[in-house]
Amino acid sequence: MRVKLILFVFFILVVSDFCLAQKHLLSTDKLKSYTNYFNAIDTKTVKNYITNDHAYEWLAANVPLFECPDSAIEKIYYYRWWTFRKHLVKTPDGFVFTEFITNVNWAGEYNTVSSALGHQIYEGRWLRDPEYIKGYINFWLFDDPKQAKPHLHAFSSWLDDAVYNFYLTNPDKAFIKQALPALNNDYTQWEKEHQLTDKLYWQFDVKDAMEESISGGRKVKNIRPTINSYMYGNANALAKMAAIVGNDTLQAKYQQKATELKKLVQDSLWDDSAKFFEVRKPDGKFANVREELGFIPWYFNLPDDNAKYAEQWDQLTDTKGFDAPWGITTAERRHPLFRTHGTGHGCEWDGAIWPFATTQTLKALSNLLTNYTHQNNMSVKVFYDEFHKYALSHIKRGVPYLGEYQDEKTGYWLKGDNPRSSYYNHSGFCDLVISDLIGLKPCADNVLEVFPLIPQDQWAWFCLDNVAYHGHIVSIVWDKTGAKYHHGAGFFIYADGKIIYHGAELKHITTTLKP
Repeated sequence: MRVKLILFVFFILVVSDFCLAQKHLLSTDKLKSYTNYFNAIDTKTVKNYITNDHAYEWLAANVPLFECPDSAIEKIYYYRWWTFRKHLVKTPDGFVFTEFITNVNWAGEYNTVSSALGHQIYEGRWLRDPEYIKGYINFWLFDDPKQAKPHLHAFSSWLDDAVYNFYLTNPDKAFIKQALPALNNDYTQWEKEHQLTDKLYWQFDVKDAMEESISGGRKVKNIRPTINSYMYGNANALAKMAAIVGNDTLQAKYQQKATELKKLVQDSLWDDSAKFFEVRKPDGKFANVREELGFIPWYFNLPDDNAKYAEQWDQLTDTKGFDAPWGITTAERRHPLFRTHGTGHGCEWDGAIWPFATTQTLKALSNLLTNYTHQNNMSVKVFYDEFHKYALSHIKRGVPYLGEYQDEKTGYWLKGDNPRSSYYNHSGFCDLVISDLIGLKPCADNVLEVFPLIPQDQWAWFCLDNVAYHGHIVSIVWDKTGAKYHHGAGFFIYADGKIIYHGAELKHITTTLKP
């Protein structure tokens, strides 16, 4: 009887701790309302692991809550989580995420496609239950290689970088120790398959998931800023993961590779005349076109903090460059071959707007604004305006929609009503809200850093709540006057329901999380 009583008391204590951790500043009422609306307009093409009937319960248990005065950003934040869970598939090998909601004949096992793997891991790292993303990473590292035709290298990816950034949100040394040997072998395989004698990497544009581009070709081995930036980001991540597990040899090896590749990209892929990172042809000549992929080096903080490189960003807000009514174009609008390649192959990366690339560019711009002193004419307002435009682009016939790519002038989704294009899991949005707009910057230690990219006086209030981070539940609140949340005026950071930072201004701050 005494043992039963002790167990009962222990159970009550555990449940009490759990309930305390579940206390939210925000209720789930908005989440429920949005979910009901999205369910009502759904075409229900495919049902995977979490059906619409269970979407609210699953989302309430797994995603950070968010509200802000910008109704477009708030609605699409929840819409993107609602679409993301549609792609969760439970398989005999564990959980995976799909890219296309319908089956496509070029996919691998369980309809998996590796082209947007990095985006999917970045997005999913904020789920309350980390096992979904762990299972997905393990699928690519340990199950895909067993297939008769592995698909991980069907497309370039920044898998190693994404795994490390998943770790920064959900520290798990044992998971990194298990994954590191496979990631090391995978990097070596990329070197064997795609590295040239000068140590730069080549790729077909179709294998960058950017086919029918102005610079590329389905059979042309161009030296592209894409794969070279990815391999730099991967090398940096491998060095950091090696340090986590105490492998000094591997750490030094990848630090050296990252240093070499950084110099090579700046020396070989920077076009001084165009003032832009560009594709090089096999003959060594530049492709002579500015493409959105030229911003990718900043996604990994590759370029030096140099005014020369920062000048490239002026093209982002130039209407002859990449600025279009519906978003950021994939090629400069002034180029004579802009939007000339048609859609005969089902894709078009010669100027049309792709959420895949928009995600990369916004993350790159965020890095420029938070990690660089040379920013040229870029500002928090530019980031906010571009992100707001990205949110507004998620629409079709007056209701929320996510497809493959869009006309830059009209917003028309260029796959039309093709079912494969619906809920296209090929980009990110929620991670951009959490880690860039609100600015929760995951760190390897117990420092909690927040760097908001919201212009002064743009919002009088916002709340990002129930964020699972380093084993804590974090909330970030801005209430300029104190009238919205009635917890006082200013900028607040909470951990497990306790205030760990309070200031009068919405600004970059660092504070400490207690173990």
